[in-house]
Amino acid sequence: MVSEVKTVSGRGIPLVGDDIDTDRIIPARYLKAVTFDGLGEGAFIDDRKALKGEHPFDQPQYQGAKVLIVNRNFGCGSSREHAPQAIAKWGIQALIGESFAEIFFGNCVAMGIPCVTADAATVKQLQDLVAANPQAPVTINLETLQVQIGDYTASVSIGEGSRNMFISGSWDACGQLVANTNQIRQTATKLPYVSWGKLGVKS
Repeated sequence: MVSEVKTVSGRGIPLVGDDIDTDRIIPARYLKAVTFDGLGEGAFIDDRKALKGEHPFDQPQYQGAKVLIVNRNFGCGSSREHAPQAIAKWGIQALIGESFAEIFFGNCVAMGIPCVTADAATVKQLQDLVAANPQAPVTINLETLQVQIGDYTASVSIGEGSRNMFISGSWDACGQLVANTNQIRQTATKLPYVSWGKLGVKS
């Protein structure tokens, strides 16, 4: 399937700090957006303004990065889907961290964004390597459960169910519906209520 996600490779961006919640990822005022278009500009906007250009998402060496490397309990707080959407619209395609809030993780899976975990020492090493060489590609392999930066390779983890969804492409619920349109139509013809009137009552 075209929705298969087996590897993600691209430059990394380190974001140091525990318990970075969804309100910091995308403030509540952005929840009024009708679509997710343009949310990337608002990712971490309040932190970025406070740091006056020193936030990683503003630093030139990290522009175009695809792998976000975070610490513990990333994405905690409210369950807003806008948080992973903002990160994705900025350009992030995968995350590595010590741990992720459960709902944030689930929202990422539903969008095809793998969030893999590693121990604190490994995450710090990855963040340090990226900070020292922002141009070095970071590769996450979901089949071997490894991450590689240059000569450095480390093990990462993700729940087996989520891992299988990425590798098989079954994370993409909409894609599955489109791919199975014929079977859905065949099933619909066998359902007695499909031809009911507009009020849902048999004529």
